[in-house]
Amino acid sequence: MPDLRTKLAILADAAKYDASCASSGAKRGNGGQGLGDTDGIGICHSYTPDGRCVSLLKILLTNYCIYDCKFCINRITSDVARARFTVDDVVWLTMEFYRRNYIEGLFLSSGIIQSPDYTMEQLAEVARRLREDERYFGYIHLKAVPGASTDLIQRAGRYADRLSANVELPRDEDLRRLAPEKSLKTVDLTMSVIRDGVAESKSERTKRLSAPRFAPAGQSTQMIVGATDATDAAILTTASTLYKGQRLRRVYYSAYSPIPSPDRAIPAITPPLVREHRLYQADWLIRFYGFGADELTTAAAEDQTRAGDLPLDIDPKLAWALRHRDFFPVDINKAGREALLRVPGIGVRNAGRILAARRHRNLRLADLKKLKTALSRAKPFIVAADHHPDWTLLDSPTLKTQLLAKRSRLRTDEPAAGPQGLLFTATSARTGEL
Repeated sequence: MPDLRTKLAILADAAKYDASCASSGAKRGNGGQGLGDTDGIGICHSYTPDGRCVSLLKILLTNYCIYDCKFCINRITSDVARARFTVDDVVWLTMEFYRRNYIEGLFLSSGIIQSPDYTMEQLAEVARRLREDERYFGYIHLKAVPGASTDLIQRAGRYADRLSANVELPRDEDLRRLAPEKSLKTVDLTMSVIRDGVAESKSERTKRLSAPRFAPAGQSTQMIVGATDATDAAILTTASTLYKGQRLRRVYYSAYSPIPSPDRAIPAITPPLVREHRLYQADWLIRFYGFGADELTTAAAEDQTRAGDLPLDIDPKLAWALRHRDFFPVDINKAGREALLRVPGIGVRNAGRILAARRHRNLRLADLKKLKTALSRAKPFIVAADHHPDWTLLDSPTLKTQLLAKRSRLRTDEPAAGPQGLLFTATSARTGEL
């Protein structure tokens, strides 16, 4: 029987494949009656939307699993070292790590043991013990097990700040081939329980502040990229559907990483990490810029890009602009917010600043520079009081090459909205502005 240190090494390593563990959107204070809260500042591993860095104890309850998902290192047919925490183990580790200022929260997932209900019951019991017995008010993110009963999902939501049911793959045919025990319908039903619980809790709390919270940081999910031949269009369409139908806070994209003793149905190499990066950028455009999933991917193969995929050499917003040059130039002194958001180099904050500033005067390039607009990208696509674009450049087949050359020389900000807000090469990555 492995000791606690050995189990921690095994189960912390096994949890690294789950990317959907950022702590965000939770407001839970202790009122002077317990330990921890979700508003403080501490050592960092994850990022919140307001830029705070928090550390999470990220572990599995167990890496034993009755499922045989071909892409998962913990599948039943894998020969990895196995371990299992008890509920007492996880509670003790969380409290001891917190008291030593190692962590600010807990991210707890698990392999499926015995049944979805049994596993979900164990996860929910950890959260209950922390909240009620230990008076712990820090961040808790629990994995919601698809197929678990409504009562157990609701119990978990009463104690957790965030729940996440991983969809894993964007198409049902992918799941049938690589994860036969799972289905998009089962995941969707679990997400619906969480969605309804969050909505009901918010409604009740508008009537009385003492009403219990339910997963106040909402729900998220993860999709694996590159384990099948699913295109970026299929991935983004599924993500867009989940955002609208299930009101997800975030979809995380995880490039498939080859695992020891892989199944022959799985590719032997990982996809380019830049593909994951482009998916995060496209996801940001869908959520905050008004783009549709079908607008961002290529309709036909171009520049060595597979039809239905995002170009890897440029960000998806610039790629859209180059494919729709008839939409430009946009007059920054007359265009509406939706049109401004289509201009490369003008982000959500920039668009708001432009709309506010032009009430007082016609804006010039110098004004845009003061507003922190990325002029090197925007100039070919806009009209300003003292600027009209070079029509020959806007129509030129070399425009893309020239823009890329400028970016290479100046290292202008190419934003990323990656997992945990990772900075990549971007200076505005924390905001995701494109």
